Amino acid sequence: MNGEAAPPLARSTLDRAAHRRTDPGWLAQAWSQARVLVLDSGDGGRALVRTDTSPPSLVLLDPAGLPEPTAPIFLGVEPDGVPVFAVDAPLPAVPGARATHLREVGHLLGDRDAGLFTTALALVNWHLRHRYSSATGHPTEVDEAGWSRVDPAGERIWPRTDPAMIVLVHDGVPGLDGRCLLGNNASWPHTAGERRFSCLAGYVEPGESAEAAVLREVREEVGVPVDDIAYAGSQAWPFPGSLMLGFLATADPAHPVQVDPTEIAYARWFSRREIGTALAGRPVEVGGARLVLPPPSSIALFLIHRWLDGHC
Repeated sequence: MNGEAAPPLARSTLDRAAHRRTDPGWLAQAWSQARVLVLDSGDGGRALVRTDTSPPSLVLLDPAGLPEPTAPIFLGVEPDGVPVFAVDAPLPAVPGARATHLREVGHLLGDRDAGLFTTALALVNWHLRHRYSSATGHPTEVDEAGWSRVDPAGERIWPRTDPAMIVLVHDGVPGLDGRCLLGNNASWPHTAGERRFSCLAGYVEPGESAEAAVLREVREEVGVPVDDIAYAGSQAWPFPGSLMLGFLATADPAHPVQVDPTEIAYARWFSRREIGTALAGRPVEVGGARLVLPPPSSIALFLIHRWLDGHC
């Protein structure tokens, strides 16, 4: 998916060239002429970004100027035929660039850089959490150019993505008086004078479809039954390794909202007028605090915009 129809982290121009991951000769030659994205997992997975360009752009380095990495990750091949790798290492000093997290800049990057940053961060985070085999308990080593890990007994594991659903529940009413149901998660940090609201979300459980998870999670979190569940798009959320499956669904605002306090601290219906006001940067008061909406790189804000603009 590309352009405005896609969630911000669902964009990419890269050919992943999976058939090259098991070709050590080709990979060795590719490294010598590659573009390299350096990610520092010790700094929260930040990369170097130039913010003086429009749009902001990732800094990709020449491998000749980098220390020899122990396990470079092959991301794929660019449209111009140049291979791209990622390495987990301290960020070098590059004039005009600053260390930036994907959450901060993902929505601002072009399609190519959004895809590179998202994929690299997802893989780096997976490697950090799978240093040992869950089957044997033995240490694992990087293999297949970063796309698997293997232990001494040959037990192999591949990158995992945890599916999660996220849903914008609305009343189906057009115009400024139409409403959507948002929640404030009980685990979110509290900021004085602000209250953050977002779409309802949760992990898809074993043996469950994504649509069934929508029904269950909304019922569990706010006690509201939903209908007309419609898939709207997906994007990776590599913090550390989720795939967010986005939906729109309808519900009756007359039905009582009953929150599960272990999950949701507050939930309420907001009109299009209120959401539009908040997105325009003007204050909207919620229980004595200013309404804060999801960050621009999230699929939650993508879903809110879809509903706000009447595309549901």
